[in-house]
Amino acid sequence: MKLFRGKTFFLKTILLHILLVFIISFVSINFWENPVYDIIINAVNALKHGSDDIVLIVIDNKSLDSYRWPWARSLYGEVFEYLNNYTKAKVVVFDSVIRSLDKERDASSDKAFFDIVKKSPNFIAGYMALTAEYENLDEGQKYDSEFHKKFSIDISDRRTKNNSRYSDYRSLSMFPEPYFDSLRYAGSVNLDLTPIDGVLRSSNDLISYNDNFYPSIALSAYLLANNTDKVTLTNKYIEVDKTGLRIPVFKKNGDINHFIKYYKLYGDTSFSHKNYSAIDIINSNRLLKEGKKPIVNPSDFDNKIVFLGANALGVEDVLETSISLNHPGVDIQATILNNFIDNEFMIKFTTLQNILIITFFTIITFAIILTLPFLGSLLTLLAIGLIYLILCILCFKNNMAPYVITPLAVQLSTMIFGYSYRFIVEGRNKEKIKNAMGRYLSQDIMKNVVQNIDNIKLGGKKANVTVLFADIRGFTSMSEKMTAEEVSVILNEYFSEIEPIITRYNGVINKFIGDAVMAIFGEPIQDINHPQNAVKCACEMLKKVDQLQDKWLFEGKPKIEIGIGINTGEAFVGNIGSEKRLEYTVIGDMVNLASRIESYNKVYKTNLLISSSTYSYVSDFVDVIKIADVTIRGKSKKMDIYEVLRLGN
Repeated sequence: MKLFRGKTFFLKTILLHILLVFIISFVSINFWENPVYDIIINAVNALKHGSDDIVLIVIDNKSLDSYRWPWARSLYGEVFEYLNNYTKAKVVVFDSVIRSLDKERDASSDKAFFDIVKKSPNFIAGYMALTAEYENLDEGQKYDSEFHKKFSIDISDRRTKNNSRYSDYRSLSMFPEPYFDSLRYAGSVNLDLTPIDGVLRSSNDLISYNDNFYPSIALSAYLLANNTDKVTLTNKYIEVDKTGLRIPVFKKNGDINHFIKYYKLYGDTSFSHKNYSAIDIINSNRLLKEGKKPIVNPSDFDNKIVFLGANALGVEDVLETSISLNHPGVDIQATILNNFIDNEFMIKFTTLQNILIITFFTIITFAIILTLPFLGSLLTLLAIGLIYLILCILCFKNNMAPYVITPLAVQLSTMIFGYSYRFIVEGRNKEKIKNAMGRYLSQDIMKNVVQNIDNIKLGGKKANVTVLFADIRGFTSMSEKMTAEEVSVILNEYFSEIEPIITRYNGVINKFIGDAVMAIFGEPIQDINHPQNAVKCACEMLKKVDQLQDKWLFEGKPKIEIGIGINTGEAFVGNIGSEKRLEYTVIGDMVNLASRIESYNKVYKTNLLISSSTYSYVSDFVDVIKIADVTIRGKSKKMDIYEVLRLGN
C-alpha cells in the first residue's frame, strides 16, 4: 500500500500519465492524424474548383487511341505550336522530364520539337533532382555549372535560423543538349510524399542543390507569369516582392516546402482544373493550318497558364493526395501554382502550438475529473471535445490545420486514466474511513454495515445472544491519584490487550463505557457456541489482566483488577436511533441483568460471575461455586448466580 501514499502516489500517477500521453501522441501523430486531416480537407476545405486562369492539356486515353505510346516528340511539338501560333497563353508548362533523344524515331521528330520550344518565349520544362551521383562526375559538374547559369533565379536568403542548404540531392536529370540549348526556363517536378502513408500533402517550392536553391516548376510558372525572378527567403516565408505573394513554408530535407491547399474535383474525374484532350489540340492545330474551324477554340487559352501532362491508362503520372487516390501529376502541379495565384495555403499549427493544445486538454481534463461529480465531469468533457472538433472544422475552413485526433485521443486516455485514478483514490479514502470507523465500531459491525450498505435502516431482530460486561475495580480511586494522561495510558493498554481476545472468541465489542466494556456473542457474528465462547473469553481476559498486573507492578503503576458478568438470553439486536444517526446495539432485560450480575463481583469479592441461563450451556466444562437466592435489583424473584473458578477438562 506504500504506492498509494499521498504525494508519492500522485507524482507517480502524473509521471505515468505523461508517459502515456507521449506514447498516444506519437502513435496518433504518425498514424491517425494524417488520415483525419485528409478526411476534413475533403469535407470542409476543398470546396471550390481550381482557378480559371489555369488550363490543362492532358494526354489521355482518347489521345493514345490515335497515337500509340510513347509519342513522337513531334506530336508534343504540335501541341506547343498550337499554343504559340494561335493562342495568347501567358505561360506554357511541360510537366514531363526529357532525359535523352528519341532513338526509336527519325531525328527530325526531336528537331521539330526542339525548334518549336526554341520559338516559345514562355515555355517551362520539367526536370528532377536525384539522390544518385552522376555516372561521369566531370560531365556532371560541367552540366551543373551550365544549368546554374541558365536556370537559377535571384534568391535573397534572409533566414536567421535553420539556414543550412544541405541537401540529399547529388545530381540532376540532364536535358539532351539540343533541348537544353532551346530552353529559357526550367523547374523541378520533385514532389515529396509523406513517408508513412505515401500521400502528397506538401510541395517542394525550392529545392536545395549544390548550395543553391532552384524553383519548382509551379513557382517558375508563377514568376514567369509575373515577369520576375526575384525571391526573398525568410524564416517563415518565400516572398515575391513584386506581387506581394507570401508562401508560408517549412524546411524538409534541405528543401523549402509549403502545405498544399487542394481544390474540388470535377465530377467523377481526378482533375480540379479545366482540361482538354491533347489529341483535340493536335487536330485543332492541323485544322487551323488548313484554314478550317478548330475543335478547340484558341481563345480558351488566352491569358492562361497552360500545363501539358499525361494521364492515360498505363502511362498515367498519378499520386495519392488528400483528395484523390489517383491524382494526376499535371493537376497537382497546377494546384500548387493555383495556391500561388490565390495567395492561399494550408497552414499547419506549429509543433509548439499543438503541444500547448495537448497539454491544455490533459490538464483541464484531469482537473475536471478531480473536481466535478462523475456525470457532471463526463458531460463537461464530452462538451469540450465536441467544441474542439467544431473549432477544428472552422480552422480547416480558414486553411488552418491543428491536430484534430491527437488532442481528442489524449483527452480520452486522460479520462480513462483520470477516472481510474479517482476510483483508486476514492477506494483508498473509503478504506481509510472504514479503518478509522473501525476504531469506533467493531470491525465485524463495520463489515455488516458495508455488506448491507444499501439496506441500512432502523430496526433489527430478536436473537439469542450472550452479553459480557467487564469493569475495572477501584477505577474511581485510582483516577483521583493519577493524572488523566496516566489513566488513559493504562486504559488504552488494557483495552488494546483484551480487544483481540474478544475478537478471537467471535465476540464483538459493542461499546466502551468509561472503564467498562460491553461485548456481544452470537450477533452479528453467527455462533451457536456463543455462551461457551463468552465464558472462555472471560477466563482468558482474567489471565491477561494477571500478566498486565505483573508488568504494571514492575513499572510502578497501580494494580488493577476487573470483574466480569455474563448473561445469555433473548434480546433485540439491530439499529436504534434516528434516520440520521444510528447505533448498532443489543437491548433488552437480559442486557441489564448481565450488567447487574457484574456488579455483584464487588459484593462477593469475585472476578467472574455468570447467570443460571449461561451456566446451563457451560455446566459441563466449568468449575463453579453456586451463589444461591441472590436479590437482583429490578427483579421480583431471587435467582442463582455462579462464580466461575476455572475451566474444567
